[in-house]
Amino acid sequence: MRGGCGGQGTVEAAFALPVLLALMVLAVQPGIYLYDRMVMQSAVEEGCRLLATSDGQGCDEASVRSSVTHRLLAIPSEEHFHVREADGGWDVAVEGSAASSEVGMEISTKVRPLPLIDLGGRALGALDGDGYMTITVRASRPTQPSWAAASPVGTDPRSWVGAWCR
Repeated sequence: MRGGCGGQGTVEAAFALPVLLALMVLAVQPGIYLYDRMVMQSAVEEGCRLLATSDGQGCDEASVRSSVTHRLLAIPSEEHFHVREADGGWDVAVEGSAASSEVGMEISTKVRPLPLIDLGGRALGALDGDGYMTITVRASRPTQPSWAAASPVGTDPRSWVGAWCR
């Protein structure tokens, strides 16, 4: 009988492989969450710009919602990225218009966490009753920049024409 470490590599691989897979899952979930937030933040900022510049000529609240949900199609319709429901799964709230002093928008959706994150989320109470995490992004912007609001000729761009020629 000869001595040695025969088979030790197999035992180490049997331990290391599940640990590496668990670490990979733990690294992927934050990437999914951050990707969702990044796309949602971009969509909500664009929605605020559309609301602030809409003047009632074919740009109503429904068309702004449609534009925002079109941008949100960049998020895959897989439940770990975004849970699609009958209404699309996006909760889009709109506040204000070009006539108001400030516009705002909020987008919410639900995602199903990956298995290991799911266990931790349930233990910490971070998930709702159905086992989903809710992602919410909000933005608000003034409809006019401060220099335009403080302008002596007002905020209507038509009154600016010729204001510098006086």
